[in-house]
Amino acid sequence: MAESLPFLDPISEAYFAIDAVKKASDAVMRVYREDFSSSLKEDDSPITKADLESNEIIKQTLASSGLHILSEEDDDQIIRINQEKIWIVDPLDGTSDFVKRTGEFTIMIGLVQKQIPILGVISRPTTNTLYVAQRNSGAFKLESGRWFKLKVSEEKDITQCKAVGSRFHLSEQEKEFFKKLGVAKFESRGSSLKVAEICEGMADLYLTTSNKIKQWDTCASHCLITESGGKISDMLGNPILYNTEKLNHENGLIVTNGLVHEEIIRKYSL
Repeated sequence: MAESLPFLDPISEAYFAIDAVKKASDAVMRVYREDFSSSLKEDDSPITKADLESNEIIKQTLASSGLHILSEEDDDQIIRINQEKIWIVDPLDGTSDFVKRTGEFTIMIGLVQKQIPILGVISRPTTNTLYVAQRNSGAFKLESGRWFKLKVSEEKDITQCKAVGSRFHLSEQEKEFFKKLGVAKFESRGSSLKVAEICEGMADLYLTTSNKIKQWDTCASHCLITESGGKISDMLGNPILYNTEKLNHENGLIVTNGLVHEEIIRKYSL
């Protein structure tokens, strides 16, 4: 894997992250094939044995990097704010999809420097697909042993756009806004695969007005969409920053091919 990275000048952390998601993916798939159970966390979100095993494997693998790790499954240590560079990890993004066995779940590792994602690695274990992006180096998908460069669509007309949204958390407000936009097509997708489809040019936009989305839900995807030529911001058009004191994105999230971004923000403000 180390010799086949698609970047001209890979940063050393890319090797750590790819090794971590590959090991975690194997563990997650072992649980997925079992008769596993799930329970609810304090915020009523589901958790399984796979979340916890993936988290431990990722932490062990990233430990030798010497960088602080902010993970969904661990208590937040506010000392992270003093670190210039940290990992932000979602050991199993789309646990609801995992439990429902839709196959649409991922493992996400992002690297942040001075509040900006500089590396994003996402694994989709059920298809053995890997997405990798490095700042100023492009975004790529590894599938069947080959790297493919990712590029967003060139669609400028919202009424011709394909939108993707949450399968389990789509609100009535969001449904109404999609109708207001008049998008040509809407499909439900699990986990970070919504953003991955936009990066591949298979969809054009994703948005959520929820204030419950956390930094580990978006960090790796942020690097991917930026390096694919797209755009990410909150619903008001403000940039998304990481390793901040508050972990939730308070004003929702919008991810697009970049060409329809400003028009959607304008229509949201009306």
